[in-house]
Amino acid sequence: MLLEALSSAILGFALAWAATHRLPHRLPARPMVLSTGVAGALFGAFVMHSALDAGHVLLVLLGAAIVSVASLSLLLRPAGRLRRRSATA
Repeated sequence: MLLEALSSAILGFALAWAATHRLPHRLPARPMVLSTGVAGALFGAFVMHSALDAGHVLLVLLGAAIVSVASLSLLLRPAGRLRRRSATA
């Protein structure tokens, strides 16, 4: 369990770090992104470990990555200004 938690935290940190380097203009402050990635991965690992029980380390890490990416995607802002057309155009 401890190895799964440590591995998922490292995985979440790596995903968040990659997101901050790939999309710095669309994300908020770096500490918030990094902590969200780690927290999402830990929560995903907890849920998967609770659902599958011990012995499924790869599936637990897959669930951690999925929840981490999903939580990081909630932080994304639009790339540019939204262009809205009027109803008469």
